[in-house]
Amino acid sequence: MVYSLLKLKVIPFKRTQKLKEIPQTKETPIAIIKPGLGLSVKLKELWDYRELLYFFIWRDIKVRYKQTVIGAAWAVIQPFLAMVVFSIFFGKFAQIPSEGLPYPIFAYCALVPWTYFANSLTNATNTMVANQRVITKVYFPRLILPLSAVLSGLPDFLISFSVLIAMMFFYGIYPTVNLVFLPLFTMMVIVTALAVGLWTSAANAIYRDVRYVVPFLVQFWLFASPVVYPSSLVPEKWRVLYGLNPMAGAIEGFRWALLGKGEPPGPMLLVSIFMVFLVLIGGVIYFRRMEGTIADVI
Repeated sequence: MVYSLLKLKVIPFKRTQKLKEIPQTKETPIAIIKPGLGLSVKLKELWDYRELLYFFIWRDIKVRYKQTVIGAAWAVIQPFLAMVVFSIFFGKFAQIPSEGLPYPIFAYCALVPWTYFANSLTNATNTMVANQRVITKVYFPRLILPLSAVLSGLPDFLISFSVLIAMMFFYGIYPTVNLVFLPLFTMMVIVTALAVGLWTSAANAIYRDVRYVVPFLVQFWLFASPVVYPSSLVPEKWRVLYGLNPMAGAIEGFRWALLGKGEPPGPMLLVSIFMVFLVLIGGVIYFRRMEGTIADVI
């Protein structure tokens, strides 16, 4: 895209065009804004646009609950109903072990971070297409869009987390000293959602059928993560390989930090942390490379 510096007029410009083909006068000098390559995220530029990030987050939150009957209660209904179903079929009928915890607590403690991850990934996937009119008319760091989609889910996460705390007191379960590690595992879930969302949001802008693949991926990923079962059911020789799923370490760590039960930090968690950073770095590189062509094809 090419922008006039004086009149702030947007002139569509494609990579196939030559600079001499762009109309310009002495009164309206132009500047060509090109995306960086590789890992040049330009953190200072993101900081300069922090107010725009805030308004994107606030807009997403308002739109989500605009003209709804029960409002923010939807943040609780989804994981709560899933917990009820899992408790009946996996806890009562299938007798899945729950690390000595009541199965509703065991399942809901995993569903809180999982629901946040699944919803954030879905929202991040669709954010580039949903904001295509803005992308083609105004310059701003495109990374703000998937970032705002991920961060806008935090109020829902906090609401469902407060219900989890109430359930813990109801069952007479109290946090242990491991609670100090809870913010780290929460951050791990957030970064995982952003890392995968960078891949899917950029890919969905180019290939629109990605939005149909993501729900299937999320459904499969749910049962590949220790949500309805503990990771101790996985044979120990495969547990490190199981850690290649970044949500495996995040969920087990979240459960261990809050309830004091489950898999303590070990090789599986280290592998999951490594995979999170690997997916994040790859996602940034892919997103930055696709950023230059998204405005032309979206």
